[in-house]
Amino acid sequence: MDRRDFLKTQAKGALLLSMGASGLFLPEPGIAATEPDIAKVKGAPAAATRAAVELLGGIQKFVKPGDRVVIKPNMSFNRSPEQASNTHPEVVRELAVMCKEAQAAKVFILDHTLASPKMCLLRSGIEEACKSVDPNMVYTINESNLYQDVPIPRAVNLNQTQLIKEVLKADVLIAAPVAKSHSATGVSLSMKGMMGLIWDRWIMHRQGLDETIVDLCTVLKADLTVIDGSRVLSTNGPHGPGKVLRENTIIASRDMVAADACAVESFTWYGRKYKAKQVGHIREAHRRKFGRMDIDNLTIKTVTI
Repeated sequence: MDRRDFLKTQAKGALLLSMGASGLFLPEPGIAATEPDIAKVKGAPAAATRAAVELLGGIQKFVKPGDRVVIKPNMSFNRSPEQASNTHPEVVRELAVMCKEAQAAKVFILDHTLASPKMCLLRSGIEEACKSVDPNMVYTINESNLYQDVPIPRAVNLNQTQLIKEVLKADVLIAAPVAKSHSATGVSLSMKGMMGLIWDRWIMHRQGLDETIVDLCTVLKADLTVIDGSRVLSTNGPHGPGKVLRENTIIASRDMVAADACAVESFTWYGRKYKAKQVGHIREAHRRKFGRMDIDNLTIKTVTI
């Protein structure tokens, strides 16, 4: 049972009665020898995004004709693209374009913003960038009636939450975070970014972020993760302003944990380098077999365009 089947089952009020414990959430490796576990592309944001997804087999591997797609970027702060608190608008637009090319029926770009919704849409540049693709795809979900209670059967701490209703309808979930530091978790990448799809994120802080982030991702497991490392907010995240590194890098994977681990080890944080195992929620996700942080044992294809 994958994420979308689970969520649709929960949306209908059914109970998840049995799930195998061993390796339940462990992603499969690349489908073919030519398709790596992780794609890492250096180049301009849009071109590198497309190239990274192509290395994984193309968007058609993830999005089928008629699918409803939710793209989850960071657009939660009243910051410009140059400040690196939000995902680069060209990365988000290119993902939306590719989903349309794959004949997705609907594509939604969603986030529960921390700052003023109007200012986040304006300053992030994401709404403006995506207008030419579809003028009705970018939304901030800041009203409680747009959320639905969902249990988390395999949770350690976070036994239930409230998810955006549109996510419950989605066939495909694409994580599109910016690579940035975070005062509470060290980094904010794809797994941490899923907190932007729930109503009450503060309860996660009270119950232990490392464990609850992994709990949340068991029901919000991205089918495709594309990390925007075009600019990296290496200090004073998640809101900034802070030190911005111009890395011109996009990292993509089917495995959220592997993508996050690769981003941790690819960039400099707080003036130094870190290993993925030093980040609590990445280490916890690996321990619980949600994904793999041992990227040295995975196939990584790096190209420059």
